[in-house]
Amino acid sequence: MPKRLLALLLVLPALAMILLFFIVPLAASIIGAFEVGDRFGLDNFAKSFDLYSSDMIFTLVIVAISTALIGIIAIAIGGYLTLGENPRAVAVLRWLYRWPMFIPFIVVGQVMRTFLAKNGLMNNVLVSFGILTPLQTTGFLDWRGIVIAFVWKQTPFVTLLLAGAMASLDRSTIEAARNLGASRLRILIEIVLPQVAGTLLVGLILSFVTMMSVLSVPLMINAQSPTMLTADIAFRINAHGDYGVANALGMISLLLTAGVALIYLRHSVKERS
Repeated sequence: MPKRLLALLLVLPALAMILLFFIVPLAASIIGAFEVGDRFGLDNFAKSFDLYSSDMIFTLVIVAISTALIGIIAIAIGGYLTLGENPRAVAVLRWLYRWPMFIPFIVVGQVMRTFLAKNGLMNNVLVSFGILTPLQTTGFLDWRGIVIAFVWKQTPFVTLLLAGAMASLDRSTIEAARNLGASRLRILIEIVLPQVAGTLLVGLILSFVTMMSVLSVPLMINAQSPTMLTADIAFRINAHGDYGVANALGMISLLLTAGVALIYLRHSVKERS
């Protein structure tokens, strides 16, 4: 058997899986977004913008804020893991920060709903310590709860990538800066961070795309309007059976993530070249 034919037969199952479970559903969704009865048109997109334009802005703002906070916290944790001088604190932090990675988003939504509610664990603890009175407590089951859930869930992923990149750096430049009297914050910002900026960018882009696709967190924490586009898509299908508008919203979400996906692809091509 020729080697080329053998290689094709080896990769054929993987290609068939990609075609059947990714390419075909994506093509059907895109075509369905333009189907209006027995013709094609932009009516589904017009209806989507009329009904859910505020939700589109809400989704972008929530995901952008979450991505920025994830980056800041990941830099802080990764920087301390790399430059920290207390071995015990570094070991404890290295053990603790990874736990949210292994928790599914639906469990994150339930945990945050229990923790951030007006009568939830957070407020009960504050009341028990006398920091707040029961009348002063307020719930965070709104956009703030979504941001907290996203940041808590995705920060360990970005931190893991960033800390690994920081650990692989040449320590001689860091030690030289320390010998010259540079503070740890200055070393982190001016020496360490520029060398791992590519890894940080990749982690934030992957987190951005992941948060754009989460359904359970906005449904469980902030079901009222405005909400995220994933909740709108589920509502159009479950409540109205309107697959045309749902496909249009899905395509709009795809276009919103296309910009950051393009940055990721360009970075990957640059690294390979």
